[in-house]
Amino acid sequence: MKEFLLNNQTELISSSIVLFVLVLLRFILGITIRRIGRFSDLKDIRTRLVLKYISIGLMALGAAGLIFIWGVNIREIGLIFSSIFAVIGVALFAQWSILSNVTAGIILFFSFPFKIGDRITIMDKEMEEQGPFLIEDIRAYHIHLRKGNGELMTYPNNMLLQKAVSIARETADLKTVPDET
Repeated sequence: MKEFLLNNQTELISSSIVLFVLVLLRFILGITIRRIGRFSDLKDIRTRLVLKYISIGLMALGAAGLIFIWGVNIREIGLIFSSIFAVIGVALFAQWSILSNVTAGIILFFSFPFKIGDRITIMDKEMEEQGPFLIEDIRAYHIHLRKGNGELMTYPNNMLLQKAVSIARETADLKTVPDET
């Protein structure tokens, strides 16, 4: 054991630094994302979901860093990863919409153009009813919209970013604009 510690001292120190930086980044990003969530009145579930995505990304970066530090043979790792990514790629090609919806959910979290409780109108020709809808929940893959007749509708997050959406405000909230006539 003593020989292992002496022979791999630089790798152990570098690995410790990488792990410390990752934990520090996770802590700082966690605080920042929670503040954004509180500042924009977002549900705690959405904040935790984005934190989960960030944690997974940081773990992937950490694994890549440790592989680089320990000098693992890239050709062997490349063969393993290319095989894994080929299988995953085929599976994800069939499920590409899941990834686009998750990505759109993250974008909606950080841009927060609308939030739960807002009434929105979606300009989509293919929808039988365009709104206004009440936003009840924003999930990782879709948004829950309540129709005027009380019916609950789910709408994919990626479609929400692709279509024009207007937020319906109460007339009392609108500032009066003088007529230019």
